[in-house]
Amino acid sequence: MKGKTKGLIFDIQGYSVHDGPGCRTVCFFSGCPLSCPWCANPESWSLRQNLMFLKSKCPNPKGCLRCQAACPKGAISFDGEDHLRIDRRACIACGTFACTRVCYREALKICGKYYTVEELMKIFQRDRQFWGSQGGVTFSGGEPLVQKDFLLEMLKKCKETYIHTAIETTGYAHREDFLQIMQYIDFAFIDIKHMDREKHREKTGVYNDIILENIEALANADWQGRLVLRMPVIRDYNDHDEHIREIIQFMKSTGLIEINILPFHRMGDVKWNQLGKIYAYREEEATATEVLEHIQDLFLEENIACYIGSETAF
Repeated sequence: MKGKTKGLIFDIQGYSVHDGPGCRTVCFFSGCPLSCPWCANPESWSLRQNLMFLKSKCPNPKGCLRCQAACPKGAISFDGEDHLRIDRRACIACGTFACTRVCYREALKICGKYYTVEELMKIFQRDRQFWGSQGGVTFSGGEPLVQKDFLLEMLKKCKETYIHTAIETTGYAHREDFLQIMQYIDFAFIDIKHMDREKHREKTGVYNDIILENIEALANADWQGRLVLRMPVIRDYNDHDEHIREIIQFMKSTGLIEINILPFHRMGDVKWNQLGKIYAYREEEATATEVLEHIQDLFLEENIACYIGSETAF
């Protein structure tokens, strides 16, 4: 039924100044076709609600047991040291999340909520007074295009009400869907993880052909928005000069002139733990300033604007 389409959103953040021009409300969509091991939002990978366990809020689990009694799948147990254990495979088949309703300390929480277009628009209209003349809404993820039908409805509604729209996307989508969505986008970040297709697949799980082809198609289309490429800087993966020069060559061939390089951080480690997963980059240090500045210099030497982290011109 028209107007009743729902999208799965795992977070909504207001007052963001790092996700496009001005002050913005960022809407994080669940679902992503990539599986980057450094990802700061691993809860976004699956197109379903996730159970998050915050151990710090469950100081004495053996003295409670409400969650264990409420679980219809028998997925919750306690080992001999009173540590709560969750059978995540059983959780996937559950869907009731009954355990979260009896956890008074909120150690067990559902990540992800279904919204209608109208419900999200109420939030955007509430925040609108804080955006200023340059702000608006940014659709992020995960990968917003995984829920392309809901995203398209949202974008059309935003345009009807004169809301500036931005997107943070991997660019990994069918060409027709990608270009259709971009017709309603004013500002776009598109990620480039690696230019080599095999190395790209090695870390993300997918080849980069579709991504690069979509970027080229957008650059050659009659699109009036602003496109800024983004690259997370991952040590010994994509931070060497040869790779940066490959990106420069690609940007010159497509006429693109702006890129935002993002220093690595470990802020996603907590979320990996809450999902019962081990973060492969938990020992990795933040990207050194000199590395970022060197990469920036390589781009600037070729007359390509390169912004480091949040130090952007928008």
